[in-house]
Amino acid sequence: MSQLFGTDGVRARINTGAMTAENIIRLALAAGKYFLGQRGDTSDGRPPLVVIGKDTRLSGYMVEAALQAGFASIGMDTRLIGPLPTPGVAYLTRTLRADFGVMISASHNPHYDNGIKLFGPDGYKLPDEVEAEIAGIMAGHIPLAEPERLGRARRMLDGVGRYVEYVKTVIPRSMRFDGLKVVIDCANGAGYRAAPDVLFELGAEVIPMAIAPDGFNINADCGAVHPEAMAAAVVEHGADIGISLDGDADRLIMADEGGNTIDGDQCLAVIADQMQGAGELAGQTVVGTLMTNHGLAGWLDGKGMTLERTRVGDRYILERMREAGFNLGGEPSGHILMTDHGTSGDGLMAALRMLAALKVSGNKASEALRRFTAFPQCIINISCEDHSIISAALDHKALTDAVSEAEASLGNDGRVVIRPSGTEPLIRVMVEARDQTAMDKTARSIAGVVEGLVSA
Repeated sequence: MSQLFGTDGVRARINTGAMTAENIIRLALAAGKYFLGQRGDTSDGRPPLVVIGKDTRLSGYMVEAALQAGFASIGMDTRLIGPLPTPGVAYLTRTLRADFGVMISASHNPHYDNGIKLFGPDGYKLPDEVEAEIAGIMAGHIPLAEPERLGRARRMLDGVGRYVEYVKTVIPRSMRFDGLKVVIDCANGAGYRAAPDVLFELGAEVIPMAIAPDGFNINADCGAVHPEAMAAAVVEHGADIGISLDGDADRLIMADEGGNTIDGDQCLAVIADQMQGAGELAGQTVVGTLMTNHGLAGWLDGKGMTLERTRVGDRYILERMREAGFNLGGEPSGHILMTDHGTSGDGLMAALRMLAALKVSGNKASEALRRFTAFPQCIINISCEDHSIISAALDHKALTDAVSEAEASLGNDGRVVIRPSGTEPLIRVMVEARDQTAMDKTARSIAGVVEGLVSA
């Protein structure tokens, strides 16, 4: 895959690299040219259309304007949705019958980063080969539209309302959450309007947090990356459950009534149990990643279900799900994919399924929403801005020998995963082991080898 695209679209610090206005316009031209070429004779004369949504970063205005300029200049109409969760943009791309969709977001990253995610007309993220083709088009000549064929732009005012109604379809129409007190942390991000509205409309007593975006406070000490704020609020308010979304609301972390966090793996277990009980779990299989906790794998096996692992990134989970016909997958970070209901990870939709499980159980969240004992897991991040140094370190014999030695020592009671981050300039060292002392010692040892290689 081209260096332009990572595991979740294009992402960089704003006004650097791919996130300069010039390069954003160039990306819009290239993506527009690619999708115009896909139209063939099936457009029935309708103007080409692209849907653009965003989160709440200040830089979103600049990125949106640059994209709009690029699309207009190549002859594409745009529908500007404004702040809306990533799964909402995927949904509207399909329902508006657009040629493709764009989400402007750097997800869980700080405000000074931004990114661009592209969706095909079916609402799914683009495969690697299509992203590579678009990157190749950027490097060549891109003819612009004649003056009479320039694109038009219109703002869409009811995008949030459409998404709210769509999200509610994930639970039975008769299901309500009356009697549940719910803390909802919206990360000052794209879900700041939709998430509290959905919970309120379904009857919950809602305690909203981080719903005052100012362009700079997205993900700042709040949201799924910092769930401790939400967890503390659950205890403070005597709530039944807490929900944390990230900046673009496609991931979910929860907390029980005691303020103990419930990660994506526990969410997967609960939803898998629901789906298996209803006869809805395709292939009796859940798709996870290299980072999925071994405790979940064992629990699924005991219930007659199987865990399949992919590379880290929800796009790779989704590719495997589509390839094999599976309908449930996710990551510990809280991306939960339910392809019977949507084409993208949806933190709010997953939260509704979890609340439904809690309501039906009649028990406390600590009992109803925690299905397995997780293996202790340690993740150490080593920063390195140079991609070539990261690649060299990952292939270095000193590191491969250290990993082999660690895996031999841990045996069946642990795992080691070393990988580059797909969204940040980091090497991630993950060690999982039944024995926490062995885990900590192994993680520190391997991290020391990595630090030595990237600083040499």
